[in-house]
Amino acid sequence: MRIYNTLSRKKEEFVPLEPGKVRIYACGPTVYNYIHIGNARPICVFDVLRRYLEYRGYEVKFVQNFTDIDDKLIKKANEEGITVAEVAERYIAEYKKDAEGLGVRPANVHPRATEVVDKIIEIVSHLVEQGYAYESNGDVYFRVHRFEDYGKLSHMPIEDLEAGSRVDVSEIKEDPLDFALWKAAKPGEPYWESPWGKGRPGWHIECTAMIQKHLGETIDIHCGGQDLTFPHHEDEIAQGECCTGKPYARYWMHNGFINVDNQKMSKSLGNFFTVR
Repeated sequence: MRIYNTLSRKKEEFVPLEPGKVRIYACGPTVYNYIHIGNARPICVFDVLRRYLEYRGYEVKFVQNFTDIDDKLIKKANEEGITVAEVAERYIAEYKKDAEGLGVRPANVHPRATEVVDKIIEIVSHLVEQGYAYESNGDVYFRVHRFEDYGKLSHMPIEDLEAGSRVDVSEIKEDPLDFALWKAAKPGEPYWESPWGKGRPGWHIECTAMIQKHLGETIDIHCGGQDLTFPHHEDEIAQGECCTGKPYARYWMHNGFINVDNQKMSKSLGNFFTVR
């Protein structure tokens, strides 16, 4: 089987790390609302990938996460006067109904970010000890310039990435491109105790912790929507490879958008249609 690898920008013959076995991680939904058909595209695309590999005789371990702690969940919980956990439980249940309606099989494991906070703290602590990360006012940031290969997935010079970064410029960061591994708690937000005080995980580190827990230090295929290539997947590679000293994923697969009037379908733009 030949697949297009975003990392090399080439079609490559798929060769698993371990003969006969394939480890796949797919970035799943942030569970604060119903999924729309744009969210459904990667779910269907990578379910087909998994099914085909199984058809070819591979033993596939397929992991897809739920992001159940995030600014959007906190906002939704505050609007409805309920807890973040209640928001997450509701929309995880609704996601499962929609996935079943689409004929998509459940992943072997559907980990939640809140289940791996101890693993996240372990990884972040290691990165701080090795000089790849630093604490600032209760936040912990990754030093992007310490990772020489930063930009290898998005194929852009670090200067261009810095100019187009989604990361907010802040006086408490050493560099505008440095990204949060851990966020200090704000009043009314869920938090966990950590060596840096009360806080919660950054988005990117959640996936790295779930991959290390359920699939190991290097996986065969990492997949998701093309909008995740930068910064999310780029940041995953940086923190993951600095943590282990090993390649993060051998093949990167990204699906395209579903567009409405030449714009990406998204909840933020309001141009979406739910699966239902």
